[in-house]
Amino acid sequence: MKNQKVRKAVIPAGGLGTRFLPATKALAKEMLPIVDKPTIQFIVEEALKSGIEDILVVTGKSKRSIEDHFDSNFELEYNLEQKGKTDLLKLVNDTTSINLHFIRQSHPRGLGDAVLQAKAFVGNEPFVVMLGDDLMDITNDKAVPLTKQLINDYEETHASTIAVMPVSSEEVSAYGVIAPQGKGENGRYSVETFVEKPNPEDAPSDLAIIGRYLLTPEIFGILENQEPGAGNEVQLTDAIDTLNKTQRVFARVFTGDRYDVGDKFGFMKTSIDYALKHPQIKDDLKQYLIELGHKLEGKPTKKG
Repeated sequence: MKNQKVRKAVIPAGGLGTRFLPATKALAKEMLPIVDKPTIQFIVEEALKSGIEDILVVTGKSKRSIEDHFDSNFELEYNLEQKGKTDLLKLVNDTTSINLHFIRQSHPRGLGDAVLQAKAFVGNEPFVVMLGDDLMDITNDKAVPLTKQLINDYEETHASTIAVMPVSSEEVSAYGVIAPQGKGENGRYSVETFVEKPNPEDAPSDLAIIGRYLLTPEIFGILENQEPGAGNEVQLTDAIDTLNKTQRVFARVFTGDRYDVGDKFGFMKTSIDYALKHPQIKDDLKQYLIELGHKLEGKPTKKG
């Protein structure tokens, strides 16, 4: 298995999206747009920029809109072509020329179970897992994608590597957290243990797992026998901790901009930051925010 190319990515997308009800009653939360682009498209684009060739999306009930988004729409494409709207046609076509596969997680039993659904798709290859609630460097086109950073690490170590980032002590109980070994080398740590959702006083560090994983296929044998953990779900973090007992697992510290779109406030912050870089609306939005700031401070705003 040495020196195998990392070709495949798994995107778990089976969650119910209850934090965004009623919008997600009939619409997949992964299809909620950041300005004009669904959140899952940012994930797919990161995978492609990182050299991934095949992507499996693990879906659930009411997720058909994800498949439709990445499928061809003849009527729309024909209409845009006839009207000479070539720029819009390119945007549409860019979502259909991707090797995407779909499988349904019939009974959501946690992230570990969602990843296990990809066993046949992955086979005996290293692969990446990309969580849709975490968007990375979406306003920085020059940044090396986090997924590519993990692939670069694998090409050097031939070992699983998990992305982490410092979080506040109040936040650690919402994450998987690592106990790093030593001072690390070029932002990469060996890991002593992985702990899922520890109490703040029990957390081994402030380095939390942030939704990008490069894993070796041995993880599947562990997941098949993994007992439910926190929340009575099959936790991927627990399986990674078990894997770390038989083969080295590293942690890569991410230093770029991470956007958490898993809750309403994080989603709004992401939308604003992305909109401030959007060529069509950035100037109008900047002016609006200036006027809004004046209004909140009780200052007069310009008219006209």
